Amino acid sequence: MPPRRAITGRSQEPRQRFAEELRLLRSQRRESLRQLGAALGWDWSLFGKMESGQTIGSPEVAEALDQHYGTPGLLLTLWELAAGDPTQFRERYRRYMALEAEALSLWHYAVSVLPGLLQTEGYAHALLSAGGIMGEELTRQVEARIGRRELLDGDDAPRFRAILSEAALRTPLEDTNEWRKQLEHLLDMGERRNVMIQVVRQEVGLHALTNTHTMFLRLPDGRTVAWVETGYSGELVQETAATERLQLSYDLVRDLALSPVESRKFVKQMLEEVPCDPPI
Repeated sequence: MPPRRAITGRSQEPRQRFAEELRLLRSQRRESLRQLGAALGWDWSLFGKMESGQTIGSPEVAEALDQHYGTPGLLLTLWELAAGDPTQFRERYRRYMALEAEALSLWHYAVSVLPGLLQTEGYAHALLSAGGIMGEELTRQVEARIGRRELLDGDDAPRFRAILSEAALRTPLEDTNEWRKQLEHLLDMGERRNVMIQVVRQEVGLHALTNTHTMFLRLPDGRTVAWVETGYSGELVQETAATERLQLSYDLVRDLALSPVESRKFVKQMLEEVPCDPPI
C-alpha cells in the first residue's frame, strides 16, 4: 500500500477530496482515462466525471478503483463521506426533483417503505417523524410530499410502475386506522390507468435490488436516469452504462414479482388482516 500522504493543502469538502484523490492516483500511474476504463470495464467517461466532481459513481466503482490502485478501503471510505455529505445530498435531490417533473414514465422499487408518490398523509407523517423531524419542519415536509402526488394526476400524467417488497407491506403503522387508509389508497391508485403496482414476495429470497431503493425516470430526450437511495443518502445516476446495469437488475426483480392482478389480491389480503377497532 502506498505511504500515507499528508492532507495539508487538500480540500476538506468530501466530494472535492474524493475527486482530488482520484486525479492524483491516476496521475501517479500515468494512466489515461481510456486506459483506466479499459482496465476496469466501465466507460472511461464515468471516471472523467468522477474526477471533475460531476458524480461520485457507485460504491462498486470505488471498490474497483481501490483494488486497481492498491489502496484498499481508502477510496471507498472517501466515497462514503462524499455520499453522506448533506449539502451534496440536497443538491442532487433538487436536480432529481426537476427531472422527475419532466419524466414521461417512472419505475420504482421499494425495499422497506412505500414510495412517496403512493403515501397517504398519515403514512408520510409517521415515516418522517420516525426519522426525527418535528414541528413546523415536519408539517412542511409532509405537505411537500403529499403535493408531489399531483404528478400522477391528469390526462398527461406519466406512467408509474411501483414494485413493492413484501417487507414494505409487512411494516404497518402504529395507528391501525391510518394503516388501513394507506392500504386502501394503494388499491385506489392501482386502479388508475397510468399506475401499476406489483409485489415481490419474501419467499423469492435475495435478489438484485434487495437493499436498494431505486427510481428510474425516462426523460423526453430519450435518456433514462436513476435515483438510488439508502436511508441516509441518495445518488443521481446519469451515466448510461451504470443506468443500464441498474435497469437490468430492475427487470430481473420485475420477473420475480407477482402480476398486477395477483399483487392487488395480496394487498387486499393485507387489508383484511388489519385489526378492526373495538366497538365504542
